[in-house]
Order: sequence, then C-alpha cells, then structure tokens
Amino acid sequence: MSVWTIVVAAGKGDRFGADKQSADLCGRTVLERSVAAVNGSEGIVVVVSETAVEEVARRLAGLDRVAVVVAGGATRSASVRAGLTAVPEEASIILVHDGARPLASRGLFAAVVAAVRDGADAVVPGVPVSDSLRRLEGAVDRSGMFAVQTPQGFPAAKLREAHACGGDASDDATLVESNGGRVVVVEGEADNLKITRPIDLLVAGELLGSSDG
Repeated sequence: MSVWTIVVAAGKGDRFGADKQSADLCGRTVLERSVAAVNGSEGIVVVVSETAVEEVARRLAGLDRVAVVVAGGATRSASVRAGLTAVPEEASIILVHDGARPLASRGLFAAVVAAVRDGADAVVPGVPVSDSLRRLEGAVDRSGMFAVQTPQGFPAAKLREAHACGGDASDDATLVESNGGRVVVVEGEADNLKITRPIDLLVAGELLGSSDG
C-alpha cells in the first residue's frame, strides 16, 4: 500500500510573531526538521505560502522523497487540498503532518499507518488532557479528552472524498468524521509539540539537545 505525506506549512505564524517554519532549530529550519521526521512514506508534498515556494524548494532539495513544493490556500483545509492535487492517484494511504511539528518520532508515523491499514477511516495521535478545563458556564469533565496531534492518517479515497465538498475544519480527521468516517485515536507523544510561540522553539531545542546527548 503506497503511503504519501502532505506537510502543511502555509500558515502566517501570527502567534509566533514571524515565519515559524523558517525559524532556526539547532541548525536547521523548523520545516526542514518536520519534513525530515516523516517516516515510511514513498513521497512527500510540502505546502507553503505562495511567496515561499521557491525558497523552500531550494532548502529541501537535499531531502529524500520530497516530490514537490506547492502553494497553499487561504485556510488549512484549502492548503491540504492543494497538496492533494500533487499526490499520485495510486497512493493508498495519505498522511497529513504539520510543518510546525519537528519532533514526531518514526514510531508515531508507523503507528498511524498501521491503524489505517487495520481499517480506520481516520487516525489521529492523541495525548490525554492534564489541565483542568472550563467553559464560561462551568467546569468540563476532562476524562476521555485528548489533545490531537499530527501526523494524521487516512485511506486516500476517504480523505479525497471528505475534501471534495470544499469544507473547512481545524483538522482533516474532523472533515472525514463529518463525512461519516470513523476516527481512531492512537497514543500520541508528549514531545511532539507544535511550534506556536517562541517559547515552544526553545523547548524543542532543549528536547533535541537531550536526544542527541
């Protein structure tokens, strides 16, 4: 079963205050590390802002399996759809990974692919929520609540079908679920943080340093 991965990195980085994908993380950009983390894929499609296509393509030229760098859209879902157009029709499984998650492990990619092969319509890594949760109206029971990560995995036909309507959602599993698909949660990783604010970059640097040591 042919596996391809779409790495989505077309966001503006408003909360980071700059282009977080190009930020330096121990000698390589965040995006380079996120792409290099991809495991078990025959090919990788990288989606970035229109103005960054040429620069990112140059930076990623030395990485194996990067098939193409394409321009994204106005929303995350639109960017994934742009990536889908570059994934070969013969791909059986498609993973979608955040360009701002540089620390996802090889094992996590393998676990997501295995769950798709076992019959799930959508697979998401999840980490149990440890903080207390509240709505304005009162406390929320956090039991059974997960913080969702990427990579997320899908049978290619299910993902393409969910995106065919042109809808938007915070992640692709939500689109597949709204289209009648069954979502399976696999165990995520505490270290698989998303670079959202400058402090996250510092934490990621410390985690990389400790793993190298």
